[in-house]
Amino acid sequence: MYGESPVNIRVDTAYEIAGAGLAVAAPEPRFATGYAFYRDHGKRALDIAVVLIAAPVVALVTLVLALMVMSDGKSPFYSQNRVGLNGRVFRMWKLRSMVTNADAVLEGYLNTNPEARAEWDRDQKLKNDPRITRIGKLIRATSLDELPQLFNVLIGDMSLVGPRPIMATQRVIYPGTEYYAMRPGITGYWQISVRNESSFRQRAGFDAEYFGDLSLGTDLKVVAKTFGVVLKATGH
Repeated sequence: MYGESPVNIRVDTAYEIAGAGLAVAAPEPRFATGYAFYRDHGKRALDIAVVLIAAPVVALVTLVLALMVMSDGKSPFYSQNRVGLNGRVFRMWKLRSMVTNADAVLEGYLNTNPEARAEWDRDQKLKNDPRITRIGKLIRATSLDELPQLFNVLIGDMSLVGPRPIMATQRVIYPGTEYYAMRPGITGYWQISVRNESSFRQRAGFDAEYFGDLSLGTDLKVVAKTFGVVLKATGH
């Protein structure tokens, strides 16, 4: 653990669940602990330093990928509301990997495929997703679609390492509380472990474990393992 004495982190932020019109307050973490220096200051400083150092290479790679995504004549970037630190909703950026009418395609597919509906309800993702474009399969397998999230890291919405960002609409089915005491991350425990084999609810366990392990050493290990995951190209 990264602290010594338990403290209660009160989260007063309320946000509106997309499409539902309901204001829901983010819950308090059940087992919050004292803030160590790294969590208070070092983690954010490391995020900014890494993003600035990597910016020239990342910008070039993102430009090339954006041109590839634009080959179908649509915008190369996509943003979506996600829930962040203290329950605050922010716009998360990605390279577009899906068709532009993705929501309609998904709903139509789930309505005619009971097995896919069960998979979606359990995992909140599909192994054979009809929304993914040809280029999208490549950039999702290698997680390159998430490069624009470095901008979210730079402005403080996200961290390099943290919980997988959840959508506002997923708040009602997410059972954990530790999530709200951290910035969501581009990579994390879930991304470097079972990734495609766990249920959505199981992600809360990974988030709680990371919450307790949070340290510079932990983050460096996660980043190192992330490179191996990217090279295996197992994402979908």
